[in-house]
Amino acid sequence: MEFPPRLFLSISHHFSAIKKLNKMKCYHYLIIGFLLFSSSCKPQSEGNQSSHNRPTIEALIKNLEDTKNDQIMVIAHRGVSNHALENSLQAIQNSIEIGVDIVEIDIRETKDEQLVLMHDPSVNRTTNGKGNVNDWTLDGLKTLSLVDSLGAVTHYKIPTLEEALLLSKDKILVNLDKSYKYFDKCYEVINKTGTLKQVIIKGEKTRSQVESAYGQYLDEIYFMPIVQLPNKNTKKIIDDYLKHRVPIAFEIIIRRDPAGVIDNFDEIRKKGANIWVNALRKNHNAGHDDEKAVLDPTVYDWYIENNINMVQTNQPELLIHYLRTKGLHW
Repeated sequence: MEFPPRLFLSISHHFSAIKKLNKMKCYHYLIIGFLLFSSSCKPQSEGNQSSHNRPTIEALIKNLEDTKNDQIMVIAHRGVSNHALENSLQAIQNSIEIGVDIVEIDIRETKDEQLVLMHDPSVNRTTNGKGNVNDWTLDGLKTLSLVDSLGAVTHYKIPTLEEALLLSKDKILVNLDKSYKYFDKCYEVINKTGTLKQVIIKGEKTRSQVESAYGQYLDEIYFMPIVQLPNKNTKKIIDDYLKHRVPIAFEIIIRRDPAGVIDNFDEIRKKGANIWVNALRKNHNAGHDDEKAVLDPTVYDWYIENNINMVQTNQPELLIHYLRTKGLHW
């Protein structure tokens, strides 16, 4: 039997985590590893998803716009960064190959006003360079190499937004994080690459704020407001959007929900907006995070039961596999 290359990356990633866990947790990890291996080794006739039979971009867009269906969209945080370097072209390619619906990437601006993929304000953590992104020109940044989590220099380079969108074109939806203040410049690149229907820009802004700043773009490109729970103004912000300009989705950060906003998720979806919640860390989702789900995937049932239909995750393969067992992902 030939082992898929992605499996070796997954096993390596999980072995480093296993060393830190007790025997019971190791047992859970072995179960997850077996599930991922089984999924990777299934022949195409058994329904294993690949880049060759993944949904068309038209189907992904239709699913995004149909907020009432039962399919849950999976978003890969910074690409599939547990198998490739975050915000790299390879991370985007991996997301495409494993059947992710949306890839989330982070945007920064260079000294010469070019848009590149980088999460941090500086290049210190993820490259072999030093200094802030906005102190470098694009040509200068292209001389740097991305480094892995151990600090080893790789052959990967910092991508531009244009490169990332051209790779994603007609294959996968894209969410641009940290992009709101570059909205107009992002729009230019999105329009140039012909990916207007594939991209979601987001920001922690009220309807009046975003309409005042970037209203001329809102009929052409998807915008997603970010709201926090608990916050006494959250319900008011959501209701105002739903009354005057229904967004493609609300990204909702849930630390706690004393006001019961979660109970209204079904009604929000009926009015035409998706519900996006992050599984990344426990303060994003009232404690129902990826770390717990690695040990017990039924943690993801909380998202299903609460009418959440967009989940951003650091474990996209695990989440996709779990959703498919329930008929909730293509």
